[in-house]
Amino acid sequence: QVQLVESGGGLVRPGASLRLSCAASGLTFSDHTMAWFRQAPGKEREFVAAISHRGDNPAYADFVKGRFTISRDNAKNTVGLQLNSLNVEDTAVYHCATRRSRFGPPSRFRDTYDAWGQGTQVTVSS
Repeated sequence: QVQLVESGGGLVRPGASLRLSCAASGLTFSDHTMAWFRQAPGKEREFVAAISHRGDNPAYADFVKGRFTISRDNAKNTVGLQLNSLNVEDTAVYHCATRRSRFGPPSRFRDTYDAWGQGTQVTVSS
């Protein structure tokens, strides 16, 4: 059974940074694309970033604008998301997601991912 556990969220001021982490188990991690989505109150879950099974070819949502960086460590079965220059619009629950894929660019589409973590809350407030 695939399990994804996120950590690293918190309450920060605008302009601050956070690093999120997701630990995966129950899967052959190096065969899986990994992604981060987020969901703000009253809004649909939206794509943030994704990274291919080998750790190359990252994809980002337009609103990231160079502020976030996704990375993975296949030896430790973890994927990270560095969040810089946070603003209040980044407030959301951030979810880790995975899908088994060794071909093509990492998917941006929520429905293509078949396992999700519970999420970690990121709150940006002055």
